[in-house]
Amino acid sequence: MLKRIDHIYLSVSNFSQSETFYDLVMRELGQHKGDKVIAQEPHAHYFGPQFQLTIRPARSAQKHDPYAPGLHHLCFQVETMTDVDLCFEKLRSVGINVSQPKRYPEYHPDYYAIFFDDPDGIRLEIVAKTPARQALELRWDELKEFLNPLQTLPNTEFHNA
Repeated sequence: MLKRIDHIYLSVSNFSQSETFYDLVMRELGQHKGDKVIAQEPHAHYFGPQFQLTIRPARSAQKHDPYAPGLHHLCFQVETMTDVDLCFEKLRSVGINVSQPKRYPEYHPDYYAIFFDDPDGIRLEIVAKTPARQALELRWDELKEFLNPLQTLPNTEFHNA
């Protein structure tokens, strides 16, 4: 069974500029960095206990289009709304242009997040774990259907998950 994302690779148009940005962001967010070269190309590997984010040079200088095939945005999860607020303060303190923390009820009643863009325009998000996500983790083994399994659970607190 799949458990989590192990690693994500982003191809960046200007490696040096992106490395400076991600060094700043990921250090503030408590990640560590490796700089192992792969296939004679520089790579920056930002890792923590749950996942790794790697940047590598792109083969073209084309900026990111979130509506072209491929990645739309990348969302990191923290435990609480207070953690989102702390990430906001840390990022803002090092000059990252980050949105104010707020609720996004159009996604879920308890959805609380911040957003910011990397140098290529890749949208990054940090969201607090919602009670619905917590409930989903606790009741995962009760899910039997592949399509819309949450609709079949009694007393579901996460129909909008």
